Amino acid sequence: MTAYTATSAAGRGVDAFSQALRERRGGLRSNDFGNDPLACWIGRVDGLEDAAIPGEFATIDCRNNRLAWVGLQEDGFLDAARGAVARYGADRVAVVLGTSTASIGATEEAYCALDADGGFSPPYRHFLLHSPHSLVAFVQGVVGATGPACTVATACSSSAKVFAQAERLIRLGWADAAIVGGVDTLCGSVLFGFNALQLVSDEPCRPFDVARRGISIGEAAGFALLERAAPSTDAPQLLGWGESSDAHHMSTPHPTGLGARLAIGDALQRAGLTAADIDYVNMHGTATPANDAVEAVVVSETFPATTRASSTKGWTGHTLGAAGIVEAVACLLALEHGFMPGTLNCTAPDPACGPQFARDNVEQAPHVALSSSFGFGGNNAVLIFGRGARA
Repeated sequence: MTAYTATSAAGRGVDAFSQALRERRGGLRSNDFGNDPLACWIGRVDGLEDAAIPGEFATIDCRNNRLAWVGLQEDGFLDAARGAVARYGADRVAVVLGTSTASIGATEEAYCALDADGGFSPPYRHFLLHSPHSLVAFVQGVVGATGPACTVATACSSSAKVFAQAERLIRLGWADAAIVGGVDTLCGSVLFGFNALQLVSDEPCRPFDVARRGISIGEAAGFALLERAAPSTDAPQLLGWGESSDAHHMSTPHPTGLGARLAIGDALQRAGLTAADIDYVNMHGTATPANDAVEAVVVSETFPATTRASSTKGWTGHTLGAAGIVEAVACLLALEHGFMPGTLNCTAPDPACGPQFARDNVEQAPHVALSSSFGFGGNNAVLIFGRGARA
């Protein structure tokens, strides 16, 4: 990975994110989104209403694409992406992005501003504005890539699964580089939809806490550039990935964590590693009763006591389709800056948590980090990252 970035409620860019993690300063706040805000806490990125995307993309201007544009500006990522297009050729750079809301917020706005004959008013008439592929089309246009393009929409595992798809595209010769990542923004359908499932907390989310009460929904944009050959042996690398689908229930994980275990095992095998090689695990850790209980048992039974594991959703909220990339970046920051983040807002860990679980930050440099993302319907994705060759 030759470039990466993340923008969320914890800050814009990797320096802000790293500082927030180190200072244990979360970005959650009382919900102030929408005309009739739901009583909950959210992770909101300020300034999106005033963000201006390039004029040639005005027909697909929406909150999600504005957040994508803001995210692309951070950490020199846009220049890095355009540089890859210049090196390899536009048709040799893939764009694979995850999202669950896409531009649905714009569709909500369109229905609230119908014209006199009951149709969409002019600002909302472009078909891509109401398409799940709006984000990928926008990013492809901005960076100038014309290679393979795909939108991955598997709920909360979306922007983790993009790494697996991009690796396959590069390995099989369909592309020489891939822009991966994910963007999801706040909208009424998501906030009220999750609330209808009784999964939204009326306080800041408390991952793995015995008194946890649900998720805090957040928004985020994150990107990474994967290239066939790293410029140096010290560059962070995608060592392995694993996917599974347990298809147990639409919104509840398998009670034994079967799918999670399969995805972890798949990633370890592909990386040529064992569980004992993993220094840090960024857990999915949504702060819902069912997810955290199952995941805590899976981690405690899979990894040795020396592995450290935590959830970073207390900093960002659950960023849905962007969760995989944001938490992948958290792993990369741990590798680069030599510390492992703990878990924010957890005061009394669930008894199911094993010795691996970390509430406090750990000032120790991991060599290998694993990130877990588990989506609705049993869509599971696990990524393993390392810096250079492991001794």
